[in-house]
Amino acid sequence: MPIQRLSPLEAQAAMRAQPDALLIDVRDPVEFAFVGYPVGAISVPWKYAPEMRANPDFLSEIGRLAPNLETPLYLICRSGQRSLAAAEALAEAGYRYLVNIEEGFEGPLDGNKQRGAVGGWRHHGLPWQQD
Repeated sequence: MPIQRLSPLEAQAAMRAQPDALLIDVRDPVEFAFVGYPVGAISVPWKYAPEMRANPDFLSEIGRLAPNLETPLYLICRSGQRSLAAAEALAEAGYRYLVNIEEGFEGPLDGNKQRGAVGGWRHHGLPWQQD
């Protein structure tokens, strides 16, 4: 099954109908904690800031969380780019139900080069929290 691409609103509605779905936030742990994250999201970094080095344990961490390759996995990052790359790696590893949350948590840049005003999980008023 190809990677699905859903908006934050579509993804939240779909996850409600799938109690076994996991919401994986692939951002760096500092981003996750200080910028905020969707309620219920599990932090499994795809890359580590600031040099954006790959997490060599990403696939094994997901494997511990979701040993069943049929588990629905919803992936989110800041804007939808890192989560798409992570979803592609998971597809190569054999996961069959993958969803990239297209606008990410913060959304794309607006005309002032700021995030959060034109899209993203938080922009749509979906539940989120900070540490």
